[in-house]
Amino acid sequence: MTRKLSRREMGLAALGVNAMDQTGAPYAGALDGYESQVNAASFDPVAWTLGRYKSAPLKLSFQAKTRQQAEGWQKRLRARLTRLLGGFPSQRGVMQAQTLETRDFPGHRRERFVFESRPGLSVLGYVLTPAKGKAPFPTVICLPGHGRGVDDIVGIDDKGNGRTDKAGYQHDFAIQTAEHGMAAVAIEQMAFGCRRDARTKKRPLTQSACQPTAGAAFLLGETMIGWRVFDVMRTIDWIETRKELDAKRIGVMGISGGGTITVFSAALEPRIRAAFASGYLNTFRDSIFSISHCIDNYVPGILEWAEMYDIAGLIAPRPFFAESGTRDDIFPIASSKESFAKVKRVYEVFGAPELAGHEIFNGEHSFHGAAGIPFLAKHLGV
Repeated sequence: MTRKLSRREMGLAALGVNAMDQTGAPYAGALDGYESQVNAASFDPVAWTLGRYKSAPLKLSFQAKTRQQAEGWQKRLRARLTRLLGGFPSQRGVMQAQTLETRDFPGHRRERFVFESRPGLSVLGYVLTPAKGKAPFPTVICLPGHGRGVDDIVGIDDKGNGRTDKAGYQHDFAIQTAEHGMAAVAIEQMAFGCRRDARTKKRPLTQSACQPTAGAAFLLGETMIGWRVFDVMRTIDWIETRKELDAKRIGVMGISGGGTITVFSAALEPRIRAAFASGYLNTFRDSIFSISHCIDNYVPGILEWAEMYDIAGLIAPRPFFAESGTRDDIFPIASSKESFAKVKRVYEVFGAPELAGHEIFNGEHSFHGAAGIPFLAKHLGV
């Protein structure tokens, strides 16, 4: 049977135009049939921005040759980075902290708590303290990446029930922290899990509220990264009120988006003694500059001043560890190696190359922790 032509097809036929090309490929856009007459690459905006990257000023990228010069560089870049993030509140209000629940498990005790980070803005967290060992415990602030939120790193499944298999790409790394003799303070990052707006909460738990929240931050002249870093600073304020937690031995650890805040928090908060970033250390050029990412990753104007490895360099000479998967398609392994080499150079100028570590594991974008958690334990004095 012969198929009846649509009106569109009859019109195109009258004009001598086919709805599909000779190969039967569907219509791909307004340049179809004209590729030979134009420079097709000049229509690619990502390729254009990569060309722009080559002339990015990076005015405060690390160039120091001596420790004194390196310390001066850190002071200047920290001040600039703070402004780029939108600054931090000069006043810190009463935290209004309260405990919601306490439960005992074979290897740890888990307390669910809340506190007020800023007026009208609350944070939920869990503190996991080891069943063995003596308080006060060295304490690691644990930051989840995109997913279900903080439940996904403390052993709670998507039905709200306990689990023991350390499922998911984050592998309950807060529990792993407690298993290594450290207390874990795992907080819900803004726009994840229970810290989402009413409209987003109608969608699955895996749907973040980063888009409206981070967009609002930009309109206010601030950033999601800055807001989340301040939550970490306030978490340290909370830790300082707890006698079973050692506020002089605080680390920070996170995967993916949690790795982002790990690096930025450790760069700007001197009370953090050691840091471990999983699935993040890379270059802006080859990660969020080149690949579609969540809006919460971006800092307007950052490439005027520095690259990601410069931000990580602000942690020096405090211990810093990064891990990267060989098949991570979000943070490509070649650029992770490149970035770590530049971070290591900062530590060398500080005379402490042994305090910067990098594990490359055979895997995808996921938490590994085989060397990173012991690194934290060592440098926090477990």
